[in-house]
Amino acid sequence: MSRIARLSDVLINKIAAGEVVERPASVVKELCENSLDAGARTVRVELEGGGVGRITVSDDGHGMNREDATLCLERHATSKLRELDDLFHIDSMGFRGEAIPAIASVSRFTLHTAEPEAHVGTKVTVEGGGPPVAEDAPPRVGTVITVEDLFFNVPARRKFMRQGATELKHCEESVVRLALAHPEVAFFASHEGHELFASPASEHDPRERIAAALGPASFAHLFPVEERRLGVSVTGYLASPEYTLPNARGLYTFVNRRYIRDRGLISTVQRAFQDFLPAGRQPVVVLHIDVEPRAVDVNVHPQKQEVRFADARGVQDALSAALTRVLRAAPWLGTPEQQAANPPPRDAAHYAHAVERFLTRAQEATWGAPLPTAMDAPGGSAPPRPQGAPYGLSLIH
Repeated sequence: MSRIARLSDVLINKIAAGEVVERPASVVKELCENSLDAGARTVRVELEGGGVGRITVSDDGHGMNREDATLCLERHATSKLRELDDLFHIDSMGFRGEAIPAIASVSRFTLHTAEPEAHVGTKVTVEGGGPPVAEDAPPRVGTVITVEDLFFNVPARRKFMRQGATELKHCEESVVRLALAHPEVAFFASHEGHELFASPASEHDPRERIAAALGPASFAHLFPVEERRLGVSVTGYLASPEYTLPNARGLYTFVNRRYIRDRGLISTVQRAFQDFLPAGRQPVVVLHIDVEPRAVDVNVHPQKQEVRFADARGVQDALSAALTRVLRAAPWLGTPEQQAANPPPRDAAHYAHAVERFLTRAQEATWGAPLPTAMDAPGGSAPPRPQGAPYGLSLIH
């Protein structure tokens, strides 16, 4: 008897859920992304019990007929890919066909949808990964999906859920990230009747969406960023150095409209700001990086929050140039005339060079010779340090 056996679809979906559905916020993200891929102009998220009790996502997208409504619950069934080459031209949020069946396998799942102008809609229910049950339903615009009792059949996973307030915060952040990436779509989120996030479409002035996400006080501190070079486009906004956070939660980077947490990109942003921010503070940026789909691999992370660039250095250089140009111009200081009257503070490197020049001139005036440098010493090493001389300067500005 063979010791190797094929896994059942129910078990496969539960395993997939362990990667795709980490917490209620994962469900919110996946369902909202489906709405965006369906061409929705308005997305509504309603939560109960921090998202563990109930998650409802409704949209005004193009909806589905009965065949597609049932087929979307099968693993690896997707409308986004047809052949291998499509994987290298992905312009949709989802493409694997894993999220819906994975979510349905660990919840009480209901889908209600209809095609445009259809006289009859479709309702599909699934209980913990069981067989889908489809029936007629009243026609509606778009799709509404309700996920109840998340992880009810995976007690170990439910046991490790955080407090409801913590899970709710993660759900809200999922909505905010998608809203920042898609200012042309209206987003609304509520928890047990209380509004969490509300932002009509703001495609004419993206700052309105950023202010809705980060608070109205941020609006006046936002300045545009734009750079295009060698197939990389960087657009978005940065907040002036006086508007900062004590953590990196204000760093929003998007690649081809997908929220990405990339160490290289974050480090590039932090380096660009390092001479402009006080110690212990982090910048606030909302940056959109667009590259050719072939130049980035989005299929490297279960939740698609990491990517691999064909030319990571080129992307980082474009990002650095975009930020540096705005930071050096310091538009928050006003017009050129106002800046001349109130010049921006110099960075540490400027002062270090100024001090070095002063000490060199003082040495020449005293001994008639310039200070020795590392290259003047035998073998190119630094000369002996005079007794009591400081090793360096610590500049605070």
